[in-house]
Amino acid sequence: MTQAPTPTEDTVRRLVRSLLKDSKDGKDGRNGEDSKDGRNGKRGAGGGETATSGGPDVRPATEGAEPATWWVGTRHVLRLAPDREATARQRRELRLRDLVRPHVPVAVPASVAHGEWATGLSYTLDTKVPGGSGEEHDVSALGEADLAGLLTGLREVPVRQAETLGVPRVAPRSLEALRRAAARAAEHLAEADEFDAARLHQLTPPGAAQLAAQPGSAVLTHHALTGGHLVVSADGRVRGVLGWARAVVGDPAEDIAGLALAVGSPAAVRAATLAGYGARPCLRGLWLARCDSVVHLAEALTTGKDATLQRTRLRRAWEPILLERVTDLRDTDDAL
Repeated sequence: MTQAPTPTEDTVRRLVRSLLKDSKDGKDGRNGEDSKDGRNGKRGAGGGETATSGGPDVRPATEGAEPATWWVGTRHVLRLAPDREATARQRRELRLRDLVRPHVPVAVPASVAHGEWATGLSYTLDTKVPGGSGEEHDVSALGEADLAGLLTGLREVPVRQAETLGVPRVAPRSLEALRRAAARAAEHLAEADEFDAARLHQLTPPGAAQLAAQPGSAVLTHHALTGGHLVVSADGRVRGVLGWARAVVGDPAEDIAGLALAVGSPAAVRAATLAGYGARPCLRGLWLARCDSVVHLAEALTTGKDATLQRTRLRRAWEPILLERVTDLRDTDDAL
């Protein structure tokens, strides 16, 4: 098996320089053909970036020896797929973003150039969505309304069209299996004085069974609504959502769970309620997030990686909300 090449700063600089040159010459940065309307030419890859004698300004967006994401100037982000599997996801993501964009009220990145940076390995040069990370800024009440619009829009995306693009359909997770895994992880966290294992007793086996996903409820889900994928402005508005490569057709409670970990359980439930979701998916999302947060922190303590981030997510997932008082789904309407 041929080993995939390692992207370096020189690799990125040469690629970006060629895209900027194509833009300057009026070519389409995706395939070198003449651009008829300039969207992928002068107003695309070349918008605001200057190729100097030293090459364009490029720098890794993340730490690591082999970064796959690079800032290009101040207006663009270059993402390099490191292997064939990531290439397939990225090509699907480009089509999916175009499908999603008309349905959601927040920005979805647009590709101004895409192609292959090495044989069989794709790249996309995306416009940068202005704003900070959801890990840096808290979401305001208006930001919660933005998240509600996101959840509403995802539910409106035609599932058949998404599946035609290759978006996989994923079965709902067993909350009971996750509850048992979380109970084991909670014991380890209790020994490390990180978590009170008794808090998990609020979710009983009958409760987990009641919160099973309902048949026919599958929608398009982002499936990775972390704080790092939310673009939040200083005033708390959600301006954009990144990271669509792992989207699936599946359980909408997974996105509610992702928001609980990213912005806190109260804000996530308020956003889901504004989006029209009832008590069952809200409670299911809440407990998916809480169990996940316990399992992931236990794993982080074992590996020594990301423990601080996982502590933050656990704290957000376990923030108290009114739904804590719900013991029977027949009472959930009043609780909400």
